[in-house]
Amino acid sequence: MSDISGLDAIELGCGTAYVSAWLMRRGARVVGLDNSSNQLATARMFQAEFDLCFPLVHADAEHAPFADESFDFAISAYGAAIWCDPYRWIPEASRILRSGGRLVFETGSPLVMLCYPTDDDEAPAETRLHRDYFRMHRFEWHGADGNVDGIEFRLGHGDMIRLLISCGFEIEDLIEIQAPFDGTLDPYIPLDWARRWPSAEAWKVRKRR
Repeated sequence: MSDISGLDAIELGCGTAYVSAWLMRRGARVVGLDNSSNQLATARMFQAEFDLCFPLVHADAEHAPFADESFDFAISAYGAAIWCDPYRWIPEASRILRSGGRLVFETGSPLVMLCYPTDDDEAPAETRLHRDYFRMHRFEWHGADGNVDGIEFRLGHGDMIRLLISCGFEIEDLIEIQAPFDGTLDPYIPLDWARRWPSAEAWKVRKRR
């Protein structure tokens, strides 16, 4: 990542704010935003433990409580980029970024979503397609009681490109992430699967001047 020293930065869906801390240590004036009070409480605990001080805001990235053009840099690492509706949070990210500002976000790949079985929400990704690619958007996961246990959002690449362009962004890079030979993933993505196909991807975009 290029130099971020002196930039006004925001992490959208910061969780425990480890990315925010990384940005601060590299000289950015950073704000962490998350809609979970429990996650922010953990972030404050870490701030005290490691003697870090930056604002933590309890809010939803789909309705960011900041004025237009407040930031030079925005990032989401499996935060807003996976848990918020892209048709809401990406326009908000564009709104709060200044002209020429950068947005970097990491999310799950659309391909891995297509490989999850539709009849068992606890099953890992398989090597065949189970879901439709066209018009993919909102996905619900259910617990043993049948109630919704989690919601994720995922767009196909064409839809994502059109959305980013419509929100005033220029696309600089799309990095499709391949798992290393050693290491572990979550139980829903076998390591040999993620060696063959991307389970995650990172987008780098810039707001047009």
